[in-house]
Amino acid sequence: MAIELYWGSGSPFAWRVMLTLEVKGLAYESKLLEFSKQQHKSPAYLALNPRGKVPTLKDGDFVVYESLAIMAYLDRKYPESTIFGRTAEETGLIWRTICEGESYFQPAGDKIVRPLFFGKDLDQVDQIQQAAETLRGELKTVDERLARSRWLVGEQISAADISLFPLVQLLLRAASKDAARSFNFGFVPLAQSFPNIARWVERIEALPNYQGTYPPHWR
Repeated sequence: MAIELYWGSGSPFAWRVMLTLEVKGLAYESKLLEFSKQQHKSPAYLALNPRGKVPTLKDGDFVVYESLAIMAYLDRKYPESTIFGRTAEETGLIWRTICEGESYFQPAGDKIVRPLFFGKDLDQVDQIQQAAETLRGELKTVDERLARSRWLVGEQISAADISLFPLVQLLLRAASKDAARSFNFGFVPLAQSFPNIARWVERIEALPNYQGTYPPHWR
């Protein structure tokens, strides 16, 4: 039976899984849910994922949700082109990098992305600027790592790259909005602020079938 992926356009977590499927060369059936129609809250979908969020993956009779859990499942189930490391050391570094993104990058990013996307709490200037300072520090760390290597861990794309990339893209999209100009975040232009990250983004964008993973409503 074919792998089925339930996802939503613009979800960085769904984007992670789509990139994983493409990097591993796995065929899947796309099930795009429209948030505006509340399809992720339908009874049929809630039977698969009671949290009503995306992504959810169905592989035969097995169903799993939460993006990192899906990525780990796919890598164990289909070990060709592994993304979680070829050695214990690589695996440790990959998970460390993922945890750093989840613990520091993502929470700070939410404090910037949500106000700029939805136009709410833009008056919370101190909170937004504090989050921006955190993100500049995180981006600097990533940029320095990428100055020494094409990928975040090891010699090939891994779950470390795949998990962080959509979060970076989401931040850049938010930072490009008109409402972001007054904050002077220093994120864009990326090639000027963080040149190694800019080249890393280009490498991922050059992957086969990358365009098929790109959020449709961003085009």
